[in-house]
Amino acid sequence: MNCTELALKEFLVKAKKNTYAGDGSLSVSSRLSSKDLHYAEGDLHYIDTYLGSANFIGEEAVFENQVPVWGMNYYGKMLVPDIPEGFSHCLKSALKVVPLEYPFRGPAVFEHKEFTYRCFWQGNLSNFTGNEEIYFNVTGIYKLSFHGGMIR
Repeated sequence: MNCTELALKEFLVKAKKNTYAGDGSLSVSSRLSSKDLHYAEGDLHYIDTYLGSANFIGEEAVFENQVPVWGMNYYGKMLVPDIPEGFSHCLKSALKVVPLEYPFRGPAVFEHKEFTYRCFWQGNLSNFTGNEEIYFNVTGIYKLSFHGGMIR
């Protein structure tokens, strides 16, 4: 990999803010029924592709000069049948403030009206695992698990 770790982190933050969290435009599906979002800058290209809606699975990948250098897999699901109004806004708002030092999902804690977003992780950009949750008042309504790291 030619770009520095800091440059990769900065790119990931921009990519995430300009794709799902930022209501980016969907790209052509790479698989049946997938939703794909792309972001590119210089030699770096980011692809987020996922399947499903209330229960979903996906993958984010970064390519440098068309070679995969970093990736993350995730699986999330709603824990309640009726999604409270404002949920999507809370999730996307939390994802827009992804921390530069740990550019996996959102910050450790984010609050928006009756919603509380929490993200827990261990590891670093090279090798990490984590979970995120959203609570509506005190009720857990959403959970996502993620893992990933550098690719050689």
